[in-house]
Amino acid sequence: KPFQGQYAGPNDAAILKPLNHSWKGIAVSCGMNPNYGKIDPYWMAASAIDEAIRNNLAVGGQRIAILDNFVWGNPEKPERLGSLVKACEACYDVAVAFKTPFISGKDSLYNESPLGPITPTLLITAVGVVPDIRLAVSMDTKESGNLIYVIGNTNHELGGSEYYKLKGYLGNSVPKLNAVQARKTYYAFTKTISKGVIKACHDISEGGLAVAAAEMTLASNLGMEIDLKKLPVNAVKRNDFALFSESNSRFLVEVTQKDKETFEKIMKGKICTQIGKVTKNPNLTIRGLNGSTVVDAPVA
Repeated sequence: KPFQGQYAGPNDAAILKPLNHSWKGIAVSCGMNPNYGKIDPYWMAASAIDEAIRNNLAVGGQRIAILDNFVWGNPEKPERLGSLVKACEACYDVAVAFKTPFISGKDSLYNESPLGPITPTLLITAVGVVPDIRLAVSMDTKESGNLIYVIGNTNHELGGSEYYKLKGYLGNSVPKLNAVQARKTYYAFTKTISKGVIKACHDISEGGLAVAAAEMTLASNLGMEIDLKKLPVNAVKRNDFALFSESNSRFLVEVTQKDKETFEKIMKGKICTQIGKVTKNPNLTIRGLNGSTVVDAPVA
């Protein structure tokens, strides 16, 4: 469904069950961020593919294939064509790196008016097989006392972010995908879902870690405590940058105490750290890089 949890939080992907005699399902997800394209169309396309795949994996999708949907300006103008070529190069590079074939797609070109061209936009749709929909994962937190982990590194990458947009800036530090590292992490992560140790999962994308955590609490009306000192970061020295960076290939996941050992064993060698826990008190509390409280907000 498009919303999950008792209080309707935004999902990462929808799951269909097409066959009456089988528990197999199909996960459908998307990835898109036109703001990145204003900075670098190559990394915009790479991020869109990663987000679509990540959203699919978050609910239990495997054997993923992808589709592209380009909306661009007039390709007869050099700068429009140049950005389109860079986006296509990223599609090739990332699809090969992830081994996710493009099985279809479409494009809409010449989208211009006297005011200028449309923002170069690429929507990626991912379709994956869910081996058993009874093991499907939703994004709402499930029980107080459970542990919260973050998977993936947080970098100083806020160019094109929702945070900069709210502040009136675009920036230039667009998220850059490390597809080789991400693929290894995704294989391990898929094993944790197959083992049934992931109780909730939300991909970290628009709005960064803070928004992902807030959405998980909103969906369940349970609280969450997070310590940014435990967050795997690279050259991030400000609380707001740690909270709202939109680095690729990251998940926020909930694991029970009894599954902690199994989860950590499977994820060994990957960037994966326990940064907090689910609380019964419906409050989102985040301690900053220096230990002081930087967010203290009731879920209501």
